[in-house]
Amino acid sequence: MSANTSEQKRNEEAIRRLYHLAEAASKDTAKFVSIFADGGYFYDVGAGKKYYGADIGKTVDIYAAAFPDMHRELYNFYFEDDVVVVELSLNGTHKGGLVLPAGTIAATGKEIHAPCCDVFHLKDGKVVSFHCYVAVPILLEQLGVFMNMQAALKH
Repeated sequence: MSANTSEQKRNEEAIRRLYHLAEAASKDTAKFVSIFADGGYFYDVGAGKKYYGADIGKTVDIYAAAFPDMHRELYNFYFEDDVVVVELSLNGTHKGGLVLPAGTIAATGKEIHAPCCDVFHLKDGKVVSFHCYVAVPILLEQLGVFMNMQAALKH
C-alpha cells in the first residue's frame, strides 16, 4: 500500500531514510538516531531489549559489523494514522561476530535473507517507537546455528 495523505508520505519518507542510514553502504548511526523523537525508543523484540537515546543505534552497529554488506529489502508499507508497518527482509553475508544478548555468533560466511516486520509510531515526522520483529529462528537456521542447536538437543 502506498502513502495517500501528506502525513503518510512524510512518515514513509522518514522510515525510508531511517532504513537507508542503517544500510552498510551508507551507515550513519548518529543520523539514524536523530530521526527518533526525544524519549523515543527501538525495541528488538526477538532479543527482548529496548534501546533509548544514543543506544538506539547499537543494533545498527552490531548488524553492520556482523553483515558488512547488510541490505534491507522493503516489500510492503501499511499506514494507519501515525503508525507505519513495514514487511521486509534482512539480507547480508555473515562476516563478523553477531553480538546477541545470549552471546556472540562467530562469522559463518553464510548469507541471510531473514523475514522481518517493523512497526513504527511517529509524531511530527519523528519516530516515537520502532518495534522490530525479526524471524530469529529463520535467521539462526540460515546461519547454521539452529541446526547445531538441534543436533545438541538430540544428544
